[in-house]
Amino acid sequence: MLRQAYIGIISVKMYRRPSKKKQLAKRIAIYAVMVVSVLIGVAGLIFLILGYRFDADNGRIEQGSLLQFATIPSGATIQIDGKTINARTPTKSTVLAGTHTFMMQKNGYETWQKTLDVKAGTLTWLTYARLVPVNRPVESVSNYERLAASLAAPGGDYIIAQQDAATATFQLIDLRSDTVQTNTLTIPAAVISQSTTPGVAHSYVVDSWDSGGRYVIIRHAYGDKKEWIVLDTRDASASKNITTLLDLDLTSLVFSGTSGSILYALSGSDIRKLDVSAGTISRSLVSGVTSFSLFETNVITYVGTDKDNPTGRVAGLYREGDSASHILKSISNDPTKPLHIATGRYFNQDFVAISVGSNVEIMSGSYPSSGSADSSSLAPYDTFEFVTNVDQLGFSPAGDYLLVQSGSRFAGFDIEHHTLANSTIANDASDAVAPLRWLDDNYVWSDFGGNLTMREFDGANVHVINTSLTGQAAALTKNDKYIYSFGKTATGYQLQRVRMVLP
Repeated sequence: MLRQAYIGIISVKMYRRPSKKKQLAKRIAIYAVMVVSVLIGVAGLIFLILGYRFDADNGRIEQGSLLQFATIPSGATIQIDGKTINARTPTKSTVLAGTHTFMMQKNGYETWQKTLDVKAGTLTWLTYARLVPVNRPVESVSNYERLAASLAAPGGDYIIAQQDAATATFQLIDLRSDTVQTNTLTIPAAVISQSTTPGVAHSYVVDSWDSGGRYVIIRHAYGDKKEWIVLDTRDASASKNITTLLDLDLTSLVFSGTSGSILYALSGSDIRKLDVSAGTISRSLVSGVTSFSLFETNVITYVGTDKDNPTGRVAGLYREGDSASHILKSISNDPTKPLHIATGRYFNQDFVAISVGSNVEIMSGSYPSSGSADSSSLAPYDTFEFVTNVDQLGFSPAGDYLLVQSGSRFAGFDIEHHTLANSTIANDASDAVAPLRWLDDNYVWSDFGGNLTMREFDGANVHVINTSLTGQAAALTKNDKYIYSFGKTATGYQLQRVRMVLP
């Protein structure tokens, strides 16, 4: 007992409690190590987010580029420069700056492939890849003895078809389910001028849909006269004759919004706003106009004559509520240089494109203030030279691409990356080719040569889907499952479809 107590006393005497100074130094050292560790971890995380990684080939840390991948349908494998990554779409990956080839593959579908020059520190979205089945059998949906015209509604919910251009009867084709329904619509005779007058020839042309996919503008010609009718596809008896209701001679007419009652029209050389329900016609909003288009519900772009220079032409913009239009481009009246203007919106920023001959100028920012002649709020964004004079100019539905076309030649300009890709639809540049139409936000389609062909905005990944009638409608359903078009049969015509997403 005494020995153990003695040993304990010795042990206590041998232990020396550290001084407060040493304890403080120890705590500081521990905290410093913790702070440095956190900073290193955060810095490493930031570097990873910014795309930095160690390149084993040259022993250096280099900043790469982040890529986002997605496909329709999903679940595709991804190869980067021939090497498969350990993930399926949708996913993301990082590559070093430079030129890389990307491939996405899924059983039963053709391979999607694209080569891109990616920049360091950038984000590239490869989320628009639409995989096309290898086998694409054509399924007949319905048959027609005759087919004069057809037009798909925005969004792919409906197609309106016309078997006889001389009668005011149309077929509304509902594509919202796999079982396609068709409803026959007839414009009431009371709405049509001289509908029962003997000896008067009539013709009806389907002009355009409203953005909501309910109302359709019909151009009606009778004898040597013409008029405009709004067909209500949910209640044909409620259709209205715009020309007789407002007693106005119109050159062109476009819907504003989804009510079917608010429209903008070109009367002579004046743009006016029409309210069919109220029976009102606005003052001349813009004068001296030769052509115009409407973006969203109230932004008008137009081409016209220069009131200050009778031999000049102008491209301008007008928004509802402006006291005057804004002239964005004035040029001499050179018939060899066509003038076009288009506008769009991308990431809450306004974009305006103007082409003069083959030169295309893009501006960005915000539309000029109402009542101000100052258009400096739209600053120069980019310019490029097309291979020939531009005939068609327009932005994609989402506003991220600008498409220009002349016959069989076209180019897609990527707004975000400032890149231009030239392409052709046909082998011969002299071939007459109808304007490309958007299949979705990233793909366009054409019916040149009797084939329904889809390709990306830059001309890549071209696929001939099936044979189709030139000049008729095509539509991709909202669920991406089918592409509908019209084809010829031994006895007439058919509405047909090809399955794009395999079961």
